[in-house]
Amino acid sequence: MAYIGTPPSNAFTSLLKQDFSTSATTGYTLDHAVNNANDIALFINFVRQEPTTAYAASGTSLVLTSATASSDDMYCVYLGQALQTVNPPNASVGLSQLTATGTKNSTTFLRGDNTFNAPSVASLSTASGSAPSYSARAWIKFNGTGTVAIIGSANVSSISDVGTGDYTINIATALPTNYTVVSTPAYGLLSTGNEQFPVTVFNARTTSAIDVASRQCDNDAPTFVSADSERISCVMIG
Repeated sequence: MAYIGTPPSNAFTSLLKQDFSTSATTGYTLDHAVNNANDIALFINFVRQEPTTAYAASGTSLVLTSATASSDDMYCVYLGQALQTVNPPNASVGLSQLTATGTKNSTTFLRGDNTFNAPSVASLSTASGSAPSYSARAWIKFNGTGTVAIIGSANVSSISDVGTGDYTINIATALPTNYTVVSTPAYGLLSTGNEQFPVTVFNARTTSAIDVASRQCDNDAPTFVSADSERISCVMIG
């Protein structure tokens, strides 16, 4: 017989039914995965049970509040889903509904490649006050006497000794164009009796390398000479 009237926007649907072989237990397996207890209508001895109170359901797991007996008659009806539904019901998606690989817990996050991973961002110290706090792009502390050696660093690949009191700091990951370099005075060149004091100078710099010069100033002479320093520290910000 033809349908009379305005055609329905959604097609007619039929609901699936599942019969269970009961026993003295509270746990059963559903033939079809569900989001929660409201997705099925459960009947025990032809009496409908209250969702979330008499039973819980998630995925293919069905757990009853009270155990059944082997003589009980139990079946469920899978309730139809509304067509054209875009978003799942609120609080209906849990870890069991996600197919992403990796460890799923409170310390991991879901990446764009559908995998769970732990954050790898290094911890930053807490700054007080209302002004914003910014981290350094790179830093280095090195010994510039004899064979130059890095004492500690971050985002620095190496350091080169290019002459007396002259060094090149090589950056591992390129810095932004308009960065700033802050340095301590060259250590070990201070002589108050001779009125000599150290100075650190930046001769040239790019986004991948910084030329640092250690100089000793003498007010008596006066002179401004190159001299190796026992310790120089530089911080790149920007």
